[in-house]
Amino acid sequence: MILTGLLGGSFNPAHRGHRHISLAAIEALGLDDMWWMVSPGNPLKPREGMAPLAARFGSALRAAEGTPIKVTAIEEELGTLYTLETLDALIARFPDRQFLWLMGADNLSQFHLWKQWQDIARTVPIAVAGRPGYDEQAHQAEAMSWLRRFVLTADQVRNRTMGSLPALVLLQLPPDPTSATAIRAADPDWHESTDYSFNPKSLRDQVTQRLVT
Repeated sequence: MILTGLLGGSFNPAHRGHRHISLAAIEALGLDDMWWMVSPGNPLKPREGMAPLAARFGSALRAAEGTPIKVTAIEEELGTLYTLETLDALIARFPDRQFLWLMGADNLSQFHLWKQWQDIARTVPIAVAGRPGYDEQAHQAEAMSWLRRFVLTADQVRNRTMGSLPALVLLQLPPDPTSATAIRAADPDWHESTDYSFNPKSLRDQVTQRLVT
């Protein structure tokens, strides 16, 4: 089985923090590859201030350039809105892959708000990367009180000895304070900036090979 990490999110925009935790997770967990799933829309995030999908996808392509990370907007094609729906569809479509969900500590702190979050944990292993300012909150989170009994080491994932699900791995990584919120605050129209210039007609999904518009 190909062990594939999944980092889902708005990527509004993608930045070096996404790249940092992804490459560190590949190394720490022995992942065969990593997919960034750029979401068409996040039910837990407001639409206001959300850049168009093509702009967010383009920023992810740029941030992942030169790495083994693949950028995909496959949820747009699948028509899935919630994470569990996406995971079920991916598992059916790619039976040769074992997927692992990667999230930052900020997401773990609100994981209990995700639809059917316990079923997500029963479907794929979850790896959580520490994030400055969120680690203590994450360890006290409602979801963590349930997940704590299922904690594994990174070596167990690397050696493919995870056993049954749920499975949670806590990754201690060098901190990177970069945040999309700060980028947007400094430049609300970032997607129109020449720093993020791209040709929408050339934005091809690296998993499905479809054009992303």
